[in-house]
Amino acid sequence: MNLNMNIRTKLTYGIGFLFVMIVLLGGLAIKNINDISFDTQNILADNYNSLLYSRRMLESLEIIKDNPEAKKEFEASLGKQQENITEFNEDVLTSNLNSCYENMLKQNMDDESIRQTRKAIYSIMGANMSAIYDKNKVAIHTAEDSLLWIWIVGIICIAIAFLFLIRLPYSVNIQIKKLTDGIKEITKANYSKRLDLGNEPEFKETAILFNEMAERLAEYRNSSLENILQGKKYIETLINSIAEPIIGLDKERKILFVNDEALTVLNISRENIIDKPAPELALKNDLLRRLIRQLVHPNENKDPLKIYADNKESYFQVKYIPINVNKQNGLESKYVGDVILLKNVTEFKERDIAKTTFISTISHELKTPISAIMMSLKLLEDKNIGELNPEQETLSQKIKENSDRLLEITGELLKMSQVESGKLYLNPKITKPIELINYAIKANRVQAERFNCQIEVEYPEKIAKLFVDSEKIAWVVTNLLSNAIRYSSENGRVIIGARQDSNAIEIYVKDFGKGIDPRYHESIFDHYFRVPGTKMQGSGLGLAISKDFVEAHGGTIHIESELGKGSTFVIRFNI
Repeated sequence: MNLNMNIRTKLTYGIGFLFVMIVLLGGLAIKNINDISFDTQNILADNYNSLLYSRRMLESLEIIKDNPEAKKEFEASLGKQQENITEFNEDVLTSNLNSCYENMLKQNMDDESIRQTRKAIYSIMGANMSAIYDKNKVAIHTAEDSLLWIWIVGIICIAIAFLFLIRLPYSVNIQIKKLTDGIKEITKANYSKRLDLGNEPEFKETAILFNEMAERLAEYRNSSLENILQGKKYIETLINSIAEPIIGLDKERKILFVNDEALTVLNISRENIIDKPAPELALKNDLLRRLIRQLVHPNENKDPLKIYADNKESYFQVKYIPINVNKQNGLESKYVGDVILLKNVTEFKERDIAKTTFISTISHELKTPISAIMMSLKLLEDKNIGELNPEQETLSQKIKENSDRLLEITGELLKMSQVESGKLYLNPKITKPIELINYAIKANRVQAERFNCQIEVEYPEKIAKLFVDSEKIAWVVTNLLSNAIRYSSENGRVIIGARQDSNAIEIYVKDFGKGIDPRYHESIFDHYFRVPGTKMQGSGLGLAISKDFVEAHGGTIHIESELGKGSTFVIRFNI
């Protein structure tokens, strides 16, 4: 506050002094203009009137013999002249004129007397002309003196104003610049910076306070530096003790820290990675390049990374943790970097592979005895061998239903093992959506008749064709339609159809059953998941396999459902 008051006082003094000088210059100009005006008015008021009266007397004198009125005009002008005596010796000249006029009247206005009178008038005119010339010289001299003084005072004002313009802002700005530079150094943690702003009272106190602040900051840094270094070593030890690879990046993608496990999988030394830009290192390191690419594009690929380290293949699941630091107010946070955590999932991956292999083997092994059971059942039902009694027919029907269900589960397990093992091969071809719908309706006709369910088809007149593996997508549509029939009430109806927007084709199956709770909409596509409270039997693999088949074609599958309003499953393919 003291700094602002002193600067304001300086400005007030400077501008006030300039104001006084401007008032002085204005007063001087007004005085000189008044002097010139006074001199000019003297010429007009005094001498000009005398010349006017003299001219009128000369005009009257020319016609005084012939015009009696001219005598009156002459005497009137003479009287006014006698009242307008302003110059030295003008009274004598006027008295002489009066004497000449009286003599002219006595001489009956002969030529000689008229000439003497005219000469007397000219003498008055000459005296006034001489006075006008002298007064004009005085006015010119007054004007020159006034202009000189105005120039002198004006130049002094300009010089003082220029001095204030240059000196005052410079004297203030140079100190403020020193203070600004000092603050910049403090923000750069250069606490050894000291200011010397001279002995000017308005800046001396500021310099003292700044130097005290810098000294205290330096003391604080020196006292806490050891604690900070100790804490840093503790954190580094803690990070290195973690068995999972960890990499820390700042917001410019520069590597801040990395533990020993990460150095092992990256196959790089600590000296060659710390404080180095990750994108630059990624040019020569394939693993780091994949990690940075997934950091920039998090939805690109979420499969575990396969890494060869310690003479063995390992699988790691990558997790990216953004680091945000809360600001002082505690309401907003500032992004400062990311931590890349690689979780070793090799054990789980090996178990998953073993599980997939086991399921595939068991499924193949089960198909043979199931086929044998169904063949034996068919032979038992052959009437050529003999008729079955009602109890035997009931038992035979139960065996057939369970064999079909077991065969269906085995088929789903085989399809799932193909997807998980990466051995899912697609044979795409151009297919009309109606062909897939008709196949699903035909495959579920018996089931629809059993539940007395009406199947309605919605299909537009014009729709594009699909380029898909018709066998697998037909299986998906068949599975969705089968589920819709099973979860519909008796004598219900199911809608199956297709539609097209500007860049995609959708195939949908809609039922009017009890619907699915929105909190299970994502989980129903997981393996072995069944909605709680469902009484229908099933393996829990149909929707999971459907999702895998659709996504293998680059499509999507989702559900639209509310409790009590049925469910709609939608398959979407881009075209």
